[in-house]
Amino acid sequence: MKPLRVLVLMHEDLVPPGSVEGIDLAAAEWKTEYDVVSTLREMGHEVRPLGVQHDLGVIRQAVDEWKPHIAFNLLEEFSGVAVYDQNVVSYLELLKVPYSGCNPRGLMLARDKGVAKKILYYHRISIPEFVTVPLGRSVKRPKELAFPLIVKSVSEEASLGISQASIVDDDGKLQDRVRFIHQSVGTGALVERYVEGRELYVGVMGNRRLQVFPVWELDMSRLPDEARKIATARVKWNRSYQKKYGVRSGAAADLTESQRQTLHDVAKRVYRSLGLSGYARIDFRLDPAGRIYVLEANPNPQIAKAEDFTDSAAGAGFPYPALLQRILDLGLRWHPHATPSDRTTPVPSRVGE
Repeated sequence: MKPLRVLVLMHEDLVPPGSVEGIDLAAAEWKTEYDVVSTLREMGHEVRPLGVQHDLGVIRQAVDEWKPHIAFNLLEEFSGVAVYDQNVVSYLELLKVPYSGCNPRGLMLARDKGVAKKILYYHRISIPEFVTVPLGRSVKRPKELAFPLIVKSVSEEASLGISQASIVDDDGKLQDRVRFIHQSVGTGALVERYVEGRELYVGVMGNRRLQVFPVWELDMSRLPDEARKIATARVKWNRSYQKKYGVRSGAAADLTESQRQTLHDVAKRVYRSLGLSGYARIDFRLDPAGRIYVLEANPNPQIAKAEDFTDSAAGAGFPYPALLQRILDLGLRWHPHATPSDRTTPVPSRVGE
């Protein structure tokens, strides 16, 4: 393995300290950044963490002065706006700097959940029925969109704005929750049919030739009886809450071979339909009748140690250092003109339907 100069891009508030002695790494907000930087250094790469927030000039300066072989992209937003992460990657392409993770077009399509769902629907991939409500608009629920419904941000990730109150059972609560998303999160709202069932994840890695990881499950079976089994912010990030109610993630059990194959096949179809590259996690719901629905695609998912994606990667034969090296290799091989969607199977015409 040839040592590389790796410029690791991260939010300027998440640059790890020089010494971590006496710090609880599991609780550190910059755990992902530390895991990536420290592991790449242990692998023999020359690594420079770079904090980025409002100014792209710091990237240009680092590129001009240090001439990295590749940028490892850990940014989830730019200047406080989640959907601006695609612009940072576009800037890297203009600088002709290879980068890890997803290309800008894939980021743009996947981050806008409404657009992504329309694309998946066109490709005949099963999704819950939905509508989007832009900022400043009131929701007009189609009669065919039956309760219960779940209301989310149309563009934010990491369960931002999701709580038990996100599931609504009447039009009054629906209006209130859409207003909450507009005012508190500051984005449009996605309103979709709530699917009761198991929360399953499938990791996918690759540009053209795709590797799928074992099906992973977020086990919420021990939540209080009155609680809906959804991945709220508290379920995903509150360690004491997870411990209290036995929330854990691990390899999904009790799936038939046919279900596993379907999940893998659909995950690859989603990945290609949205033009993703690098690596991503596809989120599913499996309802009690065995029907599979795609909830969303997450390009550049969390890659700290002991996260869903990295644990499932280990189950596919990619321990953490090997996973990071594979992500670097994919970034070095990616070219903007070689979009993954170029090889998507043509979709039959819908004319006349």
